Amino acid sequence: MYDYDLLVVGSANADLVIGVERRPGAGETVLGSDLAVHPGGKGANQAVAAARLGARTALLARVGDDGHGRLLLDSQRAAGVDTVGVLVGGAPTGVALITVDPSGDNSIVVSPGANGRLTPGDVRNAVSLFHASRVVSTQLEIPLETVMEVVRNLAPGSRFVLNPSPPRPLPTEVLAACDPLIVNEHEAKVILGDACVSDAPEDWARLLLAKGPRSVVVTLGAQGSLVASSAGTTRVASVKVDAVDTTGAGDAFTAALAFRLGAGSALAEAASYASRVGAVAVTRKGAQDSFPTADEVEALCCAGPGGNPRTPGRGPDEAPGATRRGESL
Repeated sequence: MYDYDLLVVGSANADLVIGVERRPGAGETVLGSDLAVHPGGKGANQAVAAARLGARTALLARVGDDGHGRLLLDSQRAAGVDTVGVLVGGAPTGVALITVDPSGDNSIVVSPGANGRLTPGDVRNAVSLFHASRVVSTQLEIPLETVMEVVRNLAPGSRFVLNPSPPRPLPTEVLAACDPLIVNEHEAKVILGDACVSDAPEDWARLLLAKGPRSVVVTLGAQGSLVASSAGTTRVASVKVDAVDTTGAGDAFTAALAFRLGAGSALAEAASYASRVGAVAVTRKGAQDSFPTADEVEALCCAGPGGNPRTPGRGPDEAPGATRRGESL
């Protein structure tokens, strides 16, 4: 019996968000909106997203002993995440500088701060959390050697999910543990490097599988996603909504997918559910503030993926037009 449906090992950042009419070019200054500060970071985001959906969730991360760190701890606890694994001190809390344009697309620069001090030793000291968790999810906003130590401490029978963001080449040991490896187009091309000789997602998935993962999910924005394993590849349609802000939508997708896999869903079924969760998230501003509950996902998704379900908060006769989903998925 597992105590946690999902253990997230990863980053916790304060998101400093500014709305802009357009992103500045090199050497250019543009005016933006008032600064908004939100709890974020891919690890913290995934933990909150999973907990909002009803998953028993724990977070292993490091924050600074400062106001941003307290903000992050408060947001985790408010969502129902167990913060026993959140370490405090060693460096200031990580910060993400985010610009959001009128279409909802975002650009992000991350200062790792305390995230860079989450060490392999911290992972070994938290081995009891790994043995208590059905699924373990991580990202690459923490040191790669720490991710490698996560793989070495997985409990027998647990499942490992990796979103390699920001992307970098991965060691065979990490790739072989992924079930699945979740990538967008940019991440797939970075990991494949010179092996990426095709523009077809099916080819990316096939080449990625050849590197060792047990399964692969390629997210394709408005075209949905593609899931692949030794059993073959399957396209999963997107859900059409009006996108307001894509910040954190990819984290919501990953968390939902990991949670559903741990609950016994097949990969394509879990990806379909994750698409619904991501669709709700992009209709709201912010990262963690945008993550839905299971009931809100159900309310949105009366229709199947690829249909035109209503946006939360709208009446049944106010269905939005079809738009692309965010590139962050």
